[in-house]
Amino acid sequence: MENLASLPPDRLFELFESGAIDRETLQTLMALQARMLIREMEEDHLNPAAAFMEHLRNLRMAIKFSRRHGQKLIRDVLSSLGRDTDFPPCIYLWNASHPDVPLHCFFRSKREPVFRILKMTTDGSTIHVEVEYGVKYPKAIHRETITLKRDAAWNLRIESRETLAVK
Repeated sequence: MENLASLPPDRLFELFESGAIDRETLQTLMALQARMLIREMEEDHLNPAAAFMEHLRNLRMAIKFSRRHGQKLIRDVLSSLGRDTDFPPCIYLWNASHPDVPLHCFFRSKREPVFRILKMTTDGSTIHVEVEYGVKYPKAIHRETITLKRDAAWNLRIESRETLAVK
């Protein structure tokens, strides 16, 4: 069940609907995720100034990339990263394609585990994204360049991932 706890809710529901897990397991795993969210809300309540600063940093990042590339493309990139279960921040990106969720909610500038887009370039149907994610202590920040390519149905798919040195 430990490896199932790291899966995002949409994958858990897929497993439940396919019969791979039972209702009790689904409810237990969803309760774990709910506790994680509640813990973050409690942290925000205890330190509203830090939460507000984090909100502003994330909003700035979302606006910056939306102006450069458009909100639809950013959501496509985030949702394709969220579909990759080998990508640790997928648990935060699983519903990035939902337009009802504000775009800045998917970024984590300083709150650990961080998730930041550092750079993004597009070459027609290929997109190169440099991301940084993980925890700062004990030096578990990961930096990667991820290449996404559109398939025949024009959906973004991860083509390659290259680990970069953290500065």
